[in-house]
Amino acid sequence: MPDHKSAADHLWQTALSGGLIDTLPTPPTSRAEGYVIQATYEDRSAHPRYGWKIAATSAAGQSHINVDGPIAGRLLAEKIFAPGAVISLTNNRMLVCEPEFGFRFGRDLPTGQTYDKAEVMAAVDTMHLTIEIPDSRYTDFTKVGAPSLIADNACARELIVGPAVIADWRSVDLSTHPVHAEVTGKFTRAGSGAAVLGDPRDALTWLVNEVAGTGTDIKAGELVTTGTCMVPLEVSPGEEAIVDYGIFGTISAHFS
Repeated sequence: MPDHKSAADHLWQTALSGGLIDTLPTPPTSRAEGYVIQATYEDRSAHPRYGWKIAATSAAGQSHINVDGPIAGRLLAEKIFAPGAVISLTNNRMLVCEPEFGFRFGRDLPTGQTYDKAEVMAAVDTMHLTIEIPDSRYTDFTKVGAPSLIADNACARELIVGPAVIADWRSVDLSTHPVHAEVTGKFTRAGSGAAVLGDPRDALTWLVNEVAGTGTDIKAGELVTTGTCMVPLEVSPGEEAIVDYGIFGTISAHFS
C-alpha cells in the first residue's frame, strides 16, 4: 500500500518546482488508492475545493493520456482564471487546451446513494463555458496508468471559467450542440457535446456517482467540468485560443 500523504507531498512538491517524476515511489494499484492520494493532495490548497473535473470523457481524451475510460479530479481555487486571462505555459508539457461545458450545483448531493441524470440536473444551478489547460507531473503520462493519473489529480492545472450562461441551455440538446475553436493564426477545430460520453449531462452524472463512490459529497456552489468537446487544441506561447459555443457565447485564453 502506498503512503498516501507522502505520495501527495511528492506530487505537490513536484508541481511547485515545475519538475517531473517517472513514477511515485509506491504507485497506487487501484483507482480507489489513487483517489485517496488525490484527496490528501487537495488538503495542500490554501482555499476550499472549487469543484471537480472529468478527464478522458472522449476517445480523443482517452487516447491522449492512454486510459480506457474517464477519471475524476479536483479543481483548486488558486488555478481558476477569468475569460481572456494570460496563462503561462512554463513547465507545461502537455501544451494543449480543452473546451468544456461546466455546471455549477445549487444544492448538495450527499454521498451514500446513486443518482440518475434527472436528479443530477435538478441540482444544477448554472451552466458555464470553460477552457481547461491540463498537465501532468509524470515524465510520460501515457505510461503510468489510471490510478497514478488519478493520484496526480487527473492532470488538473489551470481552468478558465466564464460567467453563467444566459441562454436557455436546459432546452438545448447538448449532445448535438456544436462547438468551434480557433488557435489564432494556426488552425480551427470543430466538436460537439457528443464527444463528452455522448452528452455532457451524462458525463456530469458519471462524475457525481464516481465522487459519491469515494465517500465524498458534491457541495452547493461547486463547479464540475465535463471533459473536452473536441480533440485537445495544441497551443504555444504567444497564441490565443477562442472557443465559440454558438448561442451560449464565446470564451478565450491567451498563452505566454
